[in-house]
Amino acid sequence: MPSDIDAQPGLRRSIGPLQLFAYTLGGMLGAGIYGLVGQAAGQLGSAVWLGFIVAMVAALLTGLSYASLGSRYPRAGGAAYVTHRGFQRPLLTWTVGLAVMASGLTSVATQSRVVAQNLLRLLDMPGIPAVLLALGFLLLIAGLVARGMRESMWMNMLCTTVEALGLLLVVIVGLPWIGMTDLLETPGPEGIGASLLLQGAILTFFAFIGFEDTLNVAEECHDPQRTVPIGIISAMLVATALYIAVAIVAVSVVPWRELAAAPSPLAEVMLRAASWMPGWVYVAVTIFAVANTALLNYVTASRLAYGMARQGLLPEPLGRIHPATRTPHVAVAVLFLVVAALMLAGNIAQLASATVLLLLAVFTCVNLALLILQRRPGEARGGFEIPQFVPALGALVCLALLVNRVATGDWRAPALAGVVLLAIVAGFAVMRPRKVLLEP
Repeated sequence: MPSDIDAQPGLRRSIGPLQLFAYTLGGMLGAGIYGLVGQAAGQLGSAVWLGFIVAMVAALLTGLSYASLGSRYPRAGGAAYVTHRGFQRPLLTWTVGLAVMASGLTSVATQSRVVAQNLLRLLDMPGIPAVLLALGFLLLIAGLVARGMRESMWMNMLCTTVEALGLLLVVIVGLPWIGMTDLLETPGPEGIGASLLLQGAILTFFAFIGFEDTLNVAEECHDPQRTVPIGIISAMLVATALYIAVAIVAVSVVPWRELAAAPSPLAEVMLRAASWMPGWVYVAVTIFAVANTALLNYVTASRLAYGMARQGLLPEPLGRIHPATRTPHVAVAVLFLVVAALMLAGNIAQLASATVLLLLAVFTCVNLALLILQRRPGEARGGFEIPQFVPALGALVCLALLVNRVATGDWRAPALAGVVLLAIVAGFAVMRPRKVLLEP
């Protein structure tokens, strides 16, 4: 007998190629380049731009897998849906879905505080508690997501435009400095080698995280077989071009040693290349960038919760659609309570880093799921098919990055990621989800 959810209206298809391009690009430009260019300069010196090229090649393997999966299975459950379709293991599906959701929600909570702090700087309102501004920002984001995907997409396009213009501004004001530094200078005497590029790529790879959000809104795309691949691939290429240009300008204006030591690398570049520009301009760009990332992560989490409820992995009410707005309003409301609690908990930056680490494990699973589905007889093909070596290489790259990050990085993030995984598995034992459903 069909459940109440089966009688619900579906999500509204309102996303075209341009909106999805902006959605994917906005997810990648959010916070990656603003801080990573300094850290990467510390590892690669003036050759930091090469690190972004290598990282893009590595990330594009998984990006192509996501593009193919989006054209095959345009479902709101995203990674959770394709993982279950490939492996048919409810515990693995649950773990992948909640790992992605945890990454998004901790990111939203962290970004809400960053937005609040920058608003206080921009508007000079020292008497207002930052926590109240952060809570107000979360309410605004939740209301926008509940109002409709069309409205969220327009806001995303505005924020993405401001983000991109902010990076282009860095490039434009720094153009006179290009050619004044050796772009192949590295920290060590050994020069550019495979080991150095690998270290840089491991760090800069995280500047490309964001394309995974696209899979969760594929169900709301017009012609997803065409729209999803165009949106993901074009956004990754544009982001790479911006990253390379910004990296070259940054080390040309600010010597790489000083860039690596700067707390806000691109703000330092702007200070030296355009000292005439008011400081509030870059603070405003930062607010737009961080707010956009929060918005996209909130949309992704709400669609993931909706999709997992439709599969039977989460409580059924989370899969309800509002008849007027055609949004998962219950999921949006419940996630607001979760994000608000995380925000009020204080500094969760370490938790956010740990959940981002889990995304590498998710990417590995998703690549392997596509490889299994490609080899399974009877599986429907999508509008964008890729050779089997692409998801195979994508899985190997992501697994190698994960192992390297765990083995050589700060032990706290992997340890915390392990605690989050244990909590997710414990949640499965407590919830005991009913039989996982797959839509055709």
